[in-house]
Amino acid sequence: MTLRRALIGMTLLAVLGDSLLMPFYPQYFAERFGELRSEQVGLYLAAVCLVAMLALPLWVRLSRHAHPLRLLIFGQLMAGLLALACAAIEQQWLFWPVSLTMIAFKASYLLMYPYVMGLVGADQQVRTIGLLSVVVHLGAIAGATLGGGVLHYLSPARMFVLMGLMDFVQMAVSLLLLRHAPQPTRVDASTPPRPRGEHLAIARLCLLMLAFYFCIYLARPFFTLYWEQLGGPQASWITGLVYAIPGMLALLALALHYHAGQRLTAWLLLGAAGLALQGIEQMPTVLAGRMLFGWALFQLTVALDARLFALSRPEHYGRDYSLINIFQNLGVLAASWLAGLVVRDAGLAAPFFLSALGLVLTACVLRWLLVSAPVSAPLCGAKS
Repeated sequence: MTLRRALIGMTLLAVLGDSLLMPFYPQYFAERFGELRSEQVGLYLAAVCLVAMLALPLWVRLSRHAHPLRLLIFGQLMAGLLALACAAIEQQWLFWPVSLTMIAFKASYLLMYPYVMGLVGADQQVRTIGLLSVVVHLGAIAGATLGGGVLHYLSPARMFVLMGLMDFVQMAVSLLLLRHAPQPTRVDASTPPRPRGEHLAIARLCLLMLAFYFCIYLARPFFTLYWEQLGGPQASWITGLVYAIPGMLALLALALHYHAGQRLTAWLLLGAAGLALQGIEQMPTVLAGRMLFGWALFQLTVALDARLFALSRPEHYGRDYSLINIFQNLGVLAASWLAGLVVRDAGLAAPFFLSALGLVLTACVLRWLLVSAPVSAPLCGAKS
């Protein structure tokens, strides 16, 4: 139990570091490099997703020969050093390769998710997924707020200094945990081959994840600019808090022990309604839409992740999660690239309506993409 809590705490720290700059890349590029072309920012975010997508399968392959925590120690050491290098870089042409290499090493922390899931029993999986989902949202809230404060009061370079320090803390905790951490479940020669139906179910879930992540990330890259355009000049930390409203709704759902199971169509449509409300250029409707979207997003994320581990087996968790992550990042990559073009040609509100339409279309094809999978337990007692 102590090991699991420590690993979940490390996940929180990793997400916190990743979230420092994520809402503020447009402002960062403008202040640091004098670059505010939306398509350029969208292209960079797409490159970040591409690197993370390609790096995780390599880390998974390495984890067949080395303990995930050993890999995390090395990965976070390199990520921390490269983050400090990014803090000193003032030329955009150099920032791209150094920061993207940093992302490749940071991706090692994604090994923790399937590793933690392999440590818990089937009856605890949905609860653990819910807890991890809330940890991700909590990290996003704290990261967006802290990142806004750093951007408002300190120099942009301090973002990467903080990110590097967090990587070094993860490395230190991994060193302490390594002695007591069990080996992950591995495939051996006696393991029977997977049936064709299981492969097909995972493949369909991959397509669903691609569509879902494309839709929810399409409206994300330029939200902070959109909010500041609506509300006029204000402190960046306030913008960060508004950006993090979906994470706050996830915390509320956990506090109420509320997870509504597998009514995915209803949640997709509710999420679409929340996105459409955000596209109406009035601050009260944006706030209301953000709350609706956040509530639906938590339910969908937990339900879809639970479905993955219900369809998979412990010896295949790493490989299946890596495959799912590739399709998730393909969706994020395409959304990040398209968002820059949409904002350039149609304005900051347009991505919300396009994203809402995407969720509606995803709901329409849900019956074909979703393969029935038992979910073992409700999201109760997730505070363990």
